[in-house]
Amino acid sequence: MSIFRMEEIKMKTPSTQSGFTLIEVMIVIAIMGLMIAAIAPDLFRNVEKAEKTRVASDIRQIESALKFYRLDNYRYPTQSQGLEVLVTAPSGSASEKWNGPYLEQLPKDPWQEPYRYANPGTHGKNIEVFTFGLDNVSGGEGSDRDWGNWNIND
Repeated sequence: MSIFRMEEIKMKTPSTQSGFTLIEVMIVIAIMGLMIAAIAPDLFRNVEKAEKTRVASDIRQIESALKFYRLDNYRYPTQSQGLEVLVTAPSGSASEKWNGPYLEQLPKDPWQEPYRYANPGTHGKNIEVFTFGLDNVSGGEGSDRDWGNWNIND
């Protein structure tokens, strides 16, 4: 048998291909889409719940540090001093009673923004520690909601 004859035989042999048909791929994608649609609402509810839990924990930690500051200084930090006074000593005569740092570092909210401080408070509290949420604008719903020491237990 010549080489040409062997090549001719190889070319006539049907080749078998393995793989997925377009229909099979489309069915798998449809099933995955249905699974995602069923799971997504629960997942997003859990994300909002985790954000709220983290904010509540951070605010309680900052409030606790503010109480220790008040014990040493007989008052809360002024609005101009802000929360930074919990980490670094203020300048001038105010530093004489400072017994900190009261926090190693100031925590950031889940959206990587610093927590805000108000003295005096406007929601029935002496002082307020709060975040404006994901949109970083006052007001909103869901992840955009404002969270502060006046409503973290809601």
